[in-house]
Amino acid sequence: MAGGMAHPFLLSTAFNMDHMTIAGQVVETKHVFYTWLAMAILVVLGLAVRRNLTLVPGRLQNVMEVLIGGLEDYCVDNAGEKIRSVFSYLGVLFIFILTQNLLGLIPACDAPTANLNTTAAMAIITFLFYNFIGVKTHGPKYIKHFMGPSPFLAPLMIIIELVSHLARPLSLTLRLFGNIRGEELAIVIFFLMAPIIGTLPIYFLFLLAKCMQAFIFFMLSMIYLKDALSHAH
Repeated sequence: MAGGMAHPFLLSTAFNMDHMTIAGQVVETKHVFYTWLAMAILVVLGLAVRRNLTLVPGRLQNVMEVLIGGLEDYCVDNAGEKIRSVFSYLGVLFIFILTQNLLGLIPACDAPTANLNTTAAMAIITFLFYNFIGVKTHGPKYIKHFMGPSPFLAPLMIIIELVSHLARPLSLTLRLFGNIRGEELAIVIFFLMAPIIGTLPIYFLFLLAKCMQAFIFFMLSMIYLKDALSHAH
């Protein structure tokens, strides 16, 4: 550097796996690392299943077929045939969230969904996606979803429905973040109190809870997409 002075950006920026320091502000980045780790796991798993596809499925293919088939049947049974057109998003969403949640149960790893940024990103994408599908399916008539059953109540219902829809990403964000973050902290507390005896029972309980939280996010997203695909009455 000229005059022996370091570039200001280099002076104000430092990075490691846990955080990044930019202009004196510490920004946590480990959730980004574990999010990419979850994506890498799913890519490798997907390629492994694709490479070994057979008419007589092996264990891995059988597990994936049961998982994907079960989720698709659940969506069709509860949201109708139209939901098949967006099931690829819902299926990937569930598996991705579940993988992130389960990372928190692996020693030395953290669940990316225990960070508000991760859950907010998925909630906002879901919000934008189901509204995009609604506009794509119904065109300008999609506005009828916000007008209520009576023309006389339409001005009031539009305000109420807009507030309700805008609250959906906030609800998705805080529900997933709060539950996963709370479970992570509880595991740490139980481990500090009784490293083995206190941790193992709660570990398996939280394994079920993490699966449930992924399913709840998936189910609510399915309901929003079902409403967007259906005709307003």
